[in-house]
Amino acid sequence: MSGPRAPRFQRTVEDFVCERCGAPNTGDGYTNHCGRCLYSKHVDVHPGDRAAACGGLMRPVDVFRSGGRWKLVHECQRCGFRRANRVRDDETDAVIGTMRRLAESRAGARP
Repeated sequence: MSGPRAPRFQRTVEDFVCERCGAPNTGDGYTNHCGRCLYSKHVDVHPGDRAAACGGLMRPVDVFRSGGRWKLVHECQRCGFRRANRVRDDETDAVIGTMRRLAESRAGARP
């Protein structure tokens, strides 16, 4: 018989300094990426559990709308793990910049 299962989401309130751009970020328990550059860090197996040993930087690789909310897809630069996360309403400018960079990189990749 196995032990109790960990919850799929654990609210963990933490402030952090982005390892990519150095911006200070104030956590609210749902914050998982930098509000300036939108990069994240691969620290969770399930949101908030801090159980991932990888620790790689996760770059934003896609953005889409779901249920009326913007979501970012992050991909770990170390192990390739991908996860979608909600974007806060005050991150609109950063999301637009990310969408522009993604579109430009995709256009540049075409023959």
